[in-house]
Amino acid sequence: MANTYLTRTPSNAGNSQKFTISTWIKRGALGVYSPFTFVKASNDNNDLQFTSDDKLKFLDYRGSYNFQLITNRKFKDTSAWYHIVIAVDTTQGTASNRIKIYVNGVQETSFATASYPSQNFNTYFNTTVAHYVGSAVTSTYFSGSMSHYHFVDGTAYAASTFGSTDSTTGIWKINTSPSITMGTNGFTILKDGNTITDQSSNSNNFSLGGGAITKTQDCPDNNFATLNPLYVINAGQMPTLTNGGTTGTSTASGYSSGVASMAPSGSGKYYSEHKLKSGTGGWNTNTLVGYSPTPNLIPNAPHDSNFFYGVLADGGAKQGATSRSGYAGTWTAGDIIRLALDLDNNKLYVGKNQYWSDGSGNWDEANISGFLDLTASPAVAGDNWFVICGDKNTSTATWENNFGNGYFGTTAVSSSGTNASGNGIFEYNVPSGYSALSTKGLNL
Repeated sequence: MANTYLTRTPSNAGNSQKFTISTWIKRGALGVYSPFTFVKASNDNNDLQFTSDDKLKFLDYRGSYNFQLITNRKFKDTSAWYHIVIAVDTTQGTASNRIKIYVNGVQETSFATASYPSQNFNTYFNTTVAHYVGSAVTSTYFSGSMSHYHFVDGTAYAASTFGSTDSTTGIWKINTSPSITMGTNGFTILKDGNTITDQSSNSNNFSLGGGAITKTQDCPDNNFATLNPLYVINAGQMPTLTNGGTTGTSTASGYSSGVASMAPSGSGKYYSEHKLKSGTGGWNTNTLVGYSPTPNLIPNAPHDSNFFYGVLADGGAKQGATSRSGYAGTWTAGDIIRLALDLDNNKLYVGKNQYWSDGSGNWDEANISGFLDLTASPAVAGDNWFVICGDKNTSTATWENNFGNGYFGTTAVSSSGTNASGNGIFEYNVPSGYSALSTKGLNL
């Protein structure tokens, strides 16, 4: 939801003392103020946010704080969905019962700051002022993705209304149709796709205030790979991540790449698409895309070329410690590089646009043919394999990655290819037997 926000101003007041917020969130960029619910009244506001040090914060500010809760816990996992529930009932006699925060079904009890509202305190929620989702008015935006956003007017529900623990895996999972009484200003948005039309019976529809909403296949039921900001050499070489962590822009300070958040190992076949949008400097020879095994991330060299298995924009390839010049043809801005990772047979196939390379220096094969050997040194059996895309030396590059979401940046694929797995939406035909790099893909 980069630079995107939704807004609604209720025409009638509801219950400003008792309400529930429930939403599923997948973070993008870390280390930045990231508001996802904001209510504005003159210079005063209620705000639900991730702080610049990645804590969860809920507040009421009117020249001073009427309440403020900041977790000790930091939320730095960009590879997973968080279920966040805020249950407010200021009529409660015990202060700590007036606001309850749940994450993935568990109530947060450890706070860096815990200042609760006075009894019967009236928030700005459910009053006739502007309510925002995805921004603090029109200046600062939430970085990441949202799904199943419920707001309940008049009832403080526990997290168990909206989710439950899977009896087999022990993982907190979504209840897609919770039994709730919405109240006057209650609404449900972003439930099925990217609709901001209220999907409850209230018709409390939101408006798009700015930006664009993209429909993603990534959801709490099927978590897709994104670029992970935790996998970098150092902060100075951190790529800038946008569009929910699917777009990465590198720096000009040596090797700088985005690394995928999911790393399969052992078995399975996985497909993804990577579009070079633009670059500067020597990007036309220095950009790279491929896979890297687990040792590449230990302890501080995620872009050591000896651990890279993939292709360079000059047509060469790396097979771990072995360089293979003239492996494929060159590529440039606008081209889509295709990766087909076969861990059943330890092979990596690489394509450009509709064709694949057979290793003879061009892109002219209709089907996967030539391959990079994933058993070549220094890879070892049992490695996890991470997608890497970026550049080296003093060039910069912007990569738009489609791990199955059906988008490059905010642009939908022009015509979906065939995909027998039914998992993910891609520009080109997915090779037979391959699936998206997602939780469903990993468990096929």
